[in-house]
Amino acid sequence: MLTYELKKSPGVPLYEALYRCIRGDILSGKLAPGTKLPSKRALAQNLEVSKITVEGAYDQLLAEGYIRSREKVGYFVEEIDRLPPASVPPIREQLPAQVPVDLTGTGTEKFPFSVWSRLQREVMLDYGEKLLLPLHNQGTLELRRAIAKHLSDFRGMTVDPRNILVGAGTDFLYNLLIQLLGRDKIYAVEDPGYDKIRRIYAAGGVECVSAAMDGYGVIPEKLGAARVLHISPAHHFPTGLVTPVGRRQELLRWARQRDGYIIEDDYDSEFRFDAHPKPTMQSLDHSGRVVYMNTFSKTLAPSIRISYMVLPTEMMEAFREKLGFYSCTVSSFEQYTLARFLDSGHFEKHINRMRKFYRTRRNRVLEILDRSPYADRMTIREEDAGLHFLVTVDTELTDEALVARCAEAGIRVRALSQYYHTAVPESGRHTLVVNYASVREEQLEAALAQI
Repeated sequence: MLTYELKKSPGVPLYEALYRCIRGDILSGKLAPGTKLPSKRALAQNLEVSKITVEGAYDQLLAEGYIRSREKVGYFVEEIDRLPPASVPPIREQLPAQVPVDLTGTGTEKFPFSVWSRLQREVMLDYGEKLLLPLHNQGTLELRRAIAKHLSDFRGMTVDPRNILVGAGTDFLYNLLIQLLGRDKIYAVEDPGYDKIRRIYAAGGVECVSAAMDGYGVIPEKLGAARVLHISPAHHFPTGLVTPVGRRQELLRWARQRDGYIIEDDYDSEFRFDAHPKPTMQSLDHSGRVVYMNTFSKTLAPSIRISYMVLPTEMMEAFREKLGFYSCTVSSFEQYTLARFLDSGHFEKHINRMRKFYRTRRNRVLEILDRSPYADRMTIREEDAGLHFLVTVDTELTDEALVARCAEAGIRVRALSQYYHTAVPESGRHTLVVNYASVREEQLEAALAQI
């Protein structure tokens, strides 16, 4: 007679526990092929469980082919292949190494938890079961209207909510653009620039080339055969460069003449401290050549994966025709909450509060650097460019050695040369990119003292 010690486990019915025990004995060979199993009544009495429990376990074993039934005779173990158990290596989750000072990270301080949670409760009460219904594939109309108003108030843009597409992060939106614009075109990415963008385009199967830059931004004459240009004119990362209006108009002429497109990544534009953000290229475009992109991951928190893009009217029509089968990738609950956060003025208040907070932190970091023993060997540039600035160091060390020396002192930082895909000019050497968004001043001061 089979004997098992069955225990109730959360989420596991008793019949399934019995099924697993019998299946384990069959797979291990403890129950040989042809072995007759006890009757349902006899096994139920022996295990002190209901007959229905045994019946459920036998039915599952029958359905999966572990046993067979012979009418008026009973149940017998089937002949099955018994493969040796696979050795499963232990899972070692690769977590980012913790360092005392991280000058590469993104800040999460001052998130408005109380306001956000209150708006979430309001959304739950007001929308109820509507939150469970399918979404418009471009995102909720409430959020798209709120985004259009925000762009009008903050960036001076005239945007039709029908041309806005909401997605879970810019990575997803980039992949949609690849499918929309086509893989037959050559894409150009700023050099130096954020390497992840280049990797996304390459993974999407398109040819990606470097867009050479000078002190005014991307050089149109150096774009070669490229038909799509990815650019961050309001705040180039990592140099902090702002593309002037004259160069922007040159790039728009390039797009018209080449029958090309410009993807305007308005990265980090909310956190410039020197002046009001410059007008967008989308505002200057009158021929439907600019796709505007932005995200709330930087202004609110990295885990809030809500990004959006504004497509020219003809491109949006093409999207509906070619890719309209895609579903929206952001839950309605988050979209309605963010819409209220924007409409109620909380987002503007949050940006103003964070701009003041980061300006204070930047000034504190600059003071620490100015007091360091080797302040006379450092030149600080682009300190008004969002949440990072550049520090050029007078040193004979290579950039690799400089970054390694900082790491030994507990400071994680990247060199400007690490953002170049082609040859690094002399002006790009011996320069560190200091992102102060997540730095703790007291730790930075202690680490600098060790270098």
